Amino acid sequence: MTDLLPPHQPRPAWLRRRIPPGSAAEKVRRLIAENRLHTVCQAAHCPNIWECFSHGTATFLILGDRCSRNCRFCAVAKGSGQSPPDPQEPSRVADAAAILGLAHVVITSVTRDDLADGGAGQFRRTIAAIGRRLPAATTEVLVPDFKGDLSAVKTVLAARPDVFSHNIETVPRLYPSARPKADYRQSLEVLAFAARNRPAIPVKSGIMLGLGETDAEIAATLKDLRRSNCRILTLGQYLQPGPENLPAARYVSPAAFDRWRQLALSLGFTRVASGPLVRSSYRAEEMLSQPARPKH
Repeated sequence: MTDLLPPHQPRPAWLRRRIPPGSAAEKVRRLIAENRLHTVCQAAHCPNIWECFSHGTATFLILGDRCSRNCRFCAVAKGSGQSPPDPQEPSRVADAAAILGLAHVVITSVTRDDLADGGAGQFRRTIAAIGRRLPAATTEVLVPDFKGDLSAVKTVLAARPDVFSHNIETVPRLYPSARPKADYRQSLEVLAFAARNRPAIPVKSGIMLGLGETDAEIAATLKDLRRSNCRILTLGQYLQPGPENLPAARYVSPAAFDRWRQLALSLGFTRVASGPLVRSSYRAEEMLSQPARPKH
C-alpha cells in the first residue's frame, strides 16, 4: 500500500474543510427540520455537509432515522422497533426538493430489515411523488441490500429512477468487521440484477478507502463491480465519525485517488469520482451530467 499516513497523526490538509460563510446552509437545515425530514448528510456526519447545504442541496434519508444494521463504519443511529413508513413522507420530500429547486434529487434510506419489502415501496412512492412535483427533475436512489430480495430491487427499478445505486463499501475481507450483517456477494448480485433488469438505468456503487484494505483487494473489488455491470463509481477516504466506530487505518493521498480513478476508467467505468472527500452522493448531479466514456 502506498501514499498513506498513519492515522495517529493529525488529519492531513486535504481532509480539512472550511465552513462556508453565509446563511444558505442554515436555510436548508431549517427546511429539513420544519418538514420533519432527515438527511444522510446530518445522520452520517458527512464532512461535506456545509458545502452541500450552502449550495442548497441535500441527500434525503427516508424510512426514519434509525438503522436495523450495525455497520461499524457508519454514524447513523441504530435501533429496532421502528414505526411503519410514513405515508406523507414522499410528498414532504418532494415539497422540500421543490422549495430547494433541485434539478437532481438523491434519495437514500436507513436499512429496514423489519419491513417485509425492506422499504422498497417507500422508495417507489418517493420517486413517484418527486415526478409529480418536479417532472423535469432527475432522481437517484441509493438503496440498501434488501437482504438480497430481488423483488424489492425490482420494485424500486419499476419507478424508473435515473440512477440506481448500492454501495459495496469495502473489500470482502473486511466485511466481518465493517459490515457484519451484510454479504459482499449479495451486494454484487443486487447491482448485477439491477443492470440486467433495467439496462437503461445506470448502476452506481461506492467504496471507502482507508479501512485496512490492500491495493490488490481494491483492484479486485473494482473488477468485481465491473463484472456486475456497475457503470458509475465513487471512491473516498473513510473518516472515523465517532469513537464507537472503526478507526481509520490509513489516509490515502489525492495522488493515489487519481491513480485509482485512472484504473477504474481503464476497466470500463463510464464515470468515476475519486478523491479524499468524495462521498456517494457528493455532486451527484455533476456526475450524471458528465459525458460518459464509451463502455468497453
